[in-house]
Amino acid sequence: MSRAPIRIAIAEDQALVLGALAALLALEDDIAVIAQATDGHAALEEVRRLRPDILLADVEMPGLTGLELAARLVQEALPTRVVIVSTFTRPGYLTRARAAGARGYLSKSAPAGELAAAIRTVHAGGWAIPPALDAAAREAGPDPLTERERDVLRLAEQGLPNKEIAARLALSPGTVRNYLAEAAGKLGAANRTEAGRLARSNGWL
Repeated sequence: MSRAPIRIAIAEDQALVLGALAALLALEDDIAVIAQATDGHAALEEVRRLRPDILLADVEMPGLTGLELAARLVQEALPTRVVIVSTFTRPGYLTRARAAGARGYLSKSAPAGELAAAIRTVHAGGWAIPPALDAAAREAGPDPLTERERDVLRLAEQGLPNKEIAARLALSPGTVRNYLAEAAGKLGAANRTEAGRLARSNGWL
């Protein structure tokens, strides 16, 4: 008697990548793609409705990011396990993915067989993380930024003045200034531009 296939949902905002992932996984006899979504909110609704075994999620998506999705599934005690599939393979992204509850992290450039193997590993209760990225994340240490510092740095990266950042985040300009100073201090940066560059290069934004 054959086993039931591993039920997969895919969350990816680029239609071509979404279609390619679904088509590749459909070739695997023991994997069934049961849902596809192009933004985080739609993916969350599909997971709530269908309870797939695995959710493949991109890091950056409209609505909810892959990391925010992973955290929401943990908060709601949903049984679906998350594997992040991303173009970003920086140590900070892996650290944040683990903290959010993801069980796997792979590059979009990984071979199809590696992705299928990761799905099987996570479904069986294991972890699917490339050894080199795992080692780099451990060497880099924990993410030093708070979520609010991250929010402020992202907007500062866009060249917005403190007053505009404050308006967007419902903060005072003085509070924004403090968050930027705290972030720069933690990162050893001379200014907010360098802080944003360092945080981005480490995968903390």
